[in-house]
Amino acid sequence: MAKTFKRGLKVPTRKHATEGRPVEVVPVPRLVYIPINQHFGAPNKALVAPGDQVRRGQKIADALNPGPMTVPVHASISGVVKKIEVRTQANNTDGPCIVIEAPEETNPEQDEVFMPPLNHLSCTREEALARIREAGIVGMGGAGFPAHIKLNPGKPVDIIIADGAECEPYLTTDEAALTEKPHMVVLGLAIIMKIAGVHKAVIGMEDNKADLIPMIEREIRIGGFPGEIRVGLCRTRYPQGGEKMLIAALTGREVPSGGLPMDSGCIVQNVGTLSAIAEAFTLGKPLIDRDLTVSGGACKTPKNIRAPIGTLLTDLSKDFMDVDTEKLRKILFGGPMMGNAVASLAIPIQKNTSGIVLLTAEETAAFAEGPCIRCGRCIRNCPMKLSPVLMNNALDAGDLDEGVWAGLMDCIECGSCSFMCPARIKLVQRFRVGKGRLRARQALEAARKKAAELNNGGKQNNG
Repeated sequence: MAKTFKRGLKVPTRKHATEGRPVEVVPVPRLVYIPINQHFGAPNKALVAPGDQVRRGQKIADALNPGPMTVPVHASISGVVKKIEVRTQANNTDGPCIVIEAPEETNPEQDEVFMPPLNHLSCTREEALARIREAGIVGMGGAGFPAHIKLNPGKPVDIIIADGAECEPYLTTDEAALTEKPHMVVLGLAIIMKIAGVHKAVIGMEDNKADLIPMIEREIRIGGFPGEIRVGLCRTRYPQGGEKMLIAALTGREVPSGGLPMDSGCIVQNVGTLSAIAEAFTLGKPLIDRDLTVSGGACKTPKNIRAPIGTLLTDLSKDFMDVDTEKLRKILFGGPMMGNAVASLAIPIQKNTSGIVLLTAEETAAFAEGPCIRCGRCIRNCPMKLSPVLMNNALDAGDLDEGVWAGLMDCIECGSCSFMCPARIKLVQRFRVGKGRLRARQALEAARKKAAELNNGGKQNNG
């Protein structure tokens, strides 16, 4: 068993309601609201207009001049584009969504328009990366980072880690992928090993999933893939599934401050992302469906589901799951540690939606914030060895530079500090706001610098 980091938390997993349950396929909704931008990178533009007929799998949004940090978006159902409207999305920001209405009678197989299959053994590296981009695949663990960028690191990499250590309470989506589609997970891993030119890979899981090992090892043997693929178990601790913690536990390496996994010779991909990559090659299918967990005390029918991207939670609650609206106090996209709270059920499912947690008042532990008592629990339990109390003090004082010095940009927003804070201070929320303010300041400084350069150039030309 791999070692774990010393500062992990033993939080209640609360996975019993959906653990081991099969993935149920959601009936095709009448309407989907597909956000145009579902990735970390440059924004997309709509490629369709109201009134257009579209087919499931058709590209409907992409960057006009596709740069490296862009991925397209595809129609998740066949139908007619009703409108393009601005809606609140899972990150609580407003963005344009393409609204597609399905006809009353559909034949999903006839209405699909996928890419032709691509043999990963005979295609070139460039063709493989282009296929992953054209399939619109992003990291499905939550970040939404373009997968083709992560697989082209520009630095030497010697090991790939498949992240199946799903440490967030309630969520069992990764477990379902490893249980129902281990062959696709292993195939996806073999594909990215070939792309990255890596001969070693580890499928990382927490030890509460040890019963899945024989099934996964069988798929590795049957596949006969070149290179070494093994399973690595870590202790069940939070946030063990974070990239930096998983790398440390499975390889003993440490990602440097301000660095990325590639700086330690690693690439980390979520097991759901690997399955999506395998589908893009074997079926030509873009990322148009999402497996996720729906759970929480206010959900009467917790389950693992597969839904078309753009499905509203309101439609799920009407036809597919039973929500106790009297007990419902908080709606989370993602898990309770790192997820975003949203204001209503009228929010569409996105590519990086790993779960929807419907919490009761008892589960939210919604106590009022108190003053910091300088207990140091946030420092002792930070997996990144930061000082959240100093970061918080700097942000309260409006000193972003001091916050950066204290480690703001190294914070992985895991929520361990907020979980342990006896004063119930919403530390992670403050750090997210602080990062946003810092990025806005950096963008303003860059714009001013560019304007100054243009002005100086104009003066020289006039001279």
